[in-house]
Amino acid sequence: MVSLLAACSSTPKLPAASKPTPSKSSGQGGYYLDDGPGDDAAKNTPAYLESIPDAVPRAEKFHSGANKPYTVFGRSYAPVVNNDPFRQSGIASWYGRKFHGNMTSIGEIYDMYAMTAAHPTLPLPSYVRVTNPANAKSVVVRVNDRGPFHSDRIIDLSYAAAHRLDLARRGSGPVTIERVFAGDRSVVASAAPPRVALPTTPPPPATVIATSPITTDGTQLFLQLGAFSSQENANIFRDRMTRELDWNREPIVTVFKDSLWRVRLGPYSSRTEAEAIQSRVKQSHDFSPVISQP
Repeated sequence: MVSLLAACSSTPKLPAASKPTPSKSSGQGGYYLDDGPGDDAAKNTPAYLESIPDAVPRAEKFHSGANKPYTVFGRSYAPVVNNDPFRQSGIASWYGRKFHGNMTSIGEIYDMYAMTAAHPTLPLPSYVRVTNPANAKSVVVRVNDRGPFHSDRIIDLSYAAAHRLDLARRGSGPVTIERVFAGDRSVVASAAPPRVALPTTPPPPATVIATSPITTDGTQLFLQLGAFSSQENANIFRDRMTRELDWNREPIVTVFKDSLWRVRLGPYSSRTEAEAIQSRVKQSHDFSPVISQP
């Protein structure tokens, strides 16, 4: 799910990556193609997943970098930095093994078996109760990541949270989310059973891709995927897009220009070539990257 922050404009996600596509061969339901439950059979049992407790809201300082305005896929987001009530209804999706062990927007390691979520504008970190209106099931999750960046979804849940809501097999579904705070009695009253101990083996470190130099040849074209005020956030987004666009043959790089860190794909020697890749990214992500020169 992913991960970014910052400011300004950008252009043309990772698994949560291309557009969510139901898997037809998994036998486990409609999770995303190339994503899904992890391979640890002991953790994927109903008994284990049901034993994972809700997140318990606590007073936390907002992350200094993850709550700045940013732009992804041509759309600008202005994170909320307050403790006001918040309620929203829409479609939730989830991200699993393809993101497991990667870095979230606030620098934590994503654990698909923890009660966490990604939201495009809620403060990081913060807490929300997510309710499935179809069965009245609800969970409390800690929001520690940015996403989803598809216009038809409002929140990306961890695999564990999606399972508890009975959304994991379908891949997505309607939910209502409501912000909760430290000391909320309703949260304490709905606490789940103690969590089964997790293995002591740490998840693999997030992949870091070396930044490639961008050409100064004005005849070459690039596709701008995003623009950020923070280099760290730009690099996190670059790594995420490198995983999502695994069909891509050109480097995805981070460059500093006009006071912003820009994530670019390319170069391409002709507009026809750039437009072909632009169209493919648009099909999978609902947004068009901006064609630009160095």
